[in-house]
Amino acid sequence: MTGRIQLIEAELDALYLISQILNSAHDLHAKLQGVLEILHKKSGMRSGMITLREIENKGMIVCAVHTDGTGRPTHPVRYNPGEGLMGAILAEGSTIVVEKVSEEPRFLGRLGLYDPELPFIGSPIYIEKGELVGVLAAQPDNSQMLGERARFMEMIANLIAQSVKMLRIIERKQRDLLSERDQLKQALIKNYGFENIIGHSPPMLKVFDLIRQVAKWNTTVLIRGESGTGKEVVANSIHFNSGCAGGPFLKLNCAALPDTLLESELFGHEKGAFSGAVNQRKGRFELADNGTLFLDEIGEISASFQAKLLRVLQEGEFERVGGSATIKVNVRIIAATNRNLEEEVTKGAFREDLYYRLNVMPINMPPLRDRTEDIPELAEFLLGRISEQQGGRPLDIKESAIRLLMKHNWPGNVRELANRLERAAIMSANGIIDRDVMVSTGLEDEIGTGISSKPQKNLSVDLNDESMDDRERVIAALEQSGWVQAKAARLLNMTPRQIAYRILTLDITMKQI
Repeated sequence: MTGRIQLIEAELDALYLISQILNSAHDLHAKLQGVLEILHKKSGMRSGMITLREIENKGMIVCAVHTDGTGRPTHPVRYNPGEGLMGAILAEGSTIVVEKVSEEPRFLGRLGLYDPELPFIGSPIYIEKGELVGVLAAQPDNSQMLGERARFMEMIANLIAQSVKMLRIIERKQRDLLSERDQLKQALIKNYGFENIIGHSPPMLKVFDLIRQVAKWNTTVLIRGESGTGKEVVANSIHFNSGCAGGPFLKLNCAALPDTLLESELFGHEKGAFSGAVNQRKGRFELADNGTLFLDEIGEISASFQAKLLRVLQEGEFERVGGSATIKVNVRIIAATNRNLEEEVTKGAFREDLYYRLNVMPINMPPLRDRTEDIPELAEFLLGRISEQQGGRPLDIKESAIRLLMKHNWPGNVRELANRLERAAIMSANGIIDRDVMVSTGLEDEIGTGISSKPQKNLSVDLNDESMDDRERVIAALEQSGWVQAKAARLLNMTPRQIAYRILTLDITMKQI
């Protein structure tokens, strides 16, 4: 009886220590190794071994061994279901007790650790829903009370199972996060590839050449152009096609914040640096280390802040607001502005040294009015995005609508075009955007009043094009004839009465000249 009490006390002591080990912050291998060491020292369970099931297949691999100084296996040891004593435990899913190892024919002895004259106990490690994930095995130092010791081993296996379960959950989440990250990166690269900058006009071809050149190097880029010309799209393309693509890409609109907040956003702040600074915060420069920082509307920053920005651009170092420690970063800068910085420098509103530091590699984005030949392709691309936003709704734009778009001056550039097309898509009940739908958005009224009119290129259309339907053909003829029905009738080899009937039956809205 005294021996049984001593065994129970030893096992309770071992259980307490093992629970502490398994709840520690160590990695799983260190925890399992600690469990085997406690089993040996506190409960007389020698030559402990823990095997875990491999996720990829049904076999097990030895993950931890307590050798008691006899040496560890120099190569991975695996067991398949039904293979040897360990394989039997894996296949049967129940504890196996062997009174004497030398008398057990299934014992393979691959590790060369076990005393053939001593017993052997192996218990399965189960997690939720009866999923067997491994085996805990060891040799009692004597053959007394093997039933008690087997139950003790099952208790330890249950404790191990909880740690393995948590590890598997964490590993699954990490795999899911890594997979999601990789998918998002691929989506970003796809969304910001060169093919998503639409245009084949000479000004845009020049922009493409510059983007391909600057993407190769970690040089500062200044993107210049009117609002809505796609400066941010170009910045994205430069980053995601450069050597920094694997690093962070952060953006900041410099015009959106006053100097005090701008300094905190870019450089960060220490706890207590100002009212409301309850915690330390990293700034955009620090977060963008080994990546890219896009500073939009750089021409809007004040003269006082320009000096602070110049230092970090030149030296790559700064201090957080309220801090004294100098922080060094490696950040690629892409800036953008719609201002004439040369005039700002002449007026003294923009530092000359900062201008030259930013203007290392300028890219000038052409306004849409200077590349109207890109409008058909742009319209198709933008409608594709609008279609996705509207749940995959089919959208089709007719030539008559395209010709109307090409007559507009587009003071808001591509952004205005996108907004106009989205409005047209909403106003089109059947998803077909023709001239009348575009007129309903107010576009022609602007042209007619001269708000955005410009000298027009010859937009004549082949009226014999078989791909055009009757409505499109009549509209094209009316446009070429200046909306004079008699002239349009002659172009279509019709009488004035015939074209008037077509206009009525095809529900064409006549433009008032």
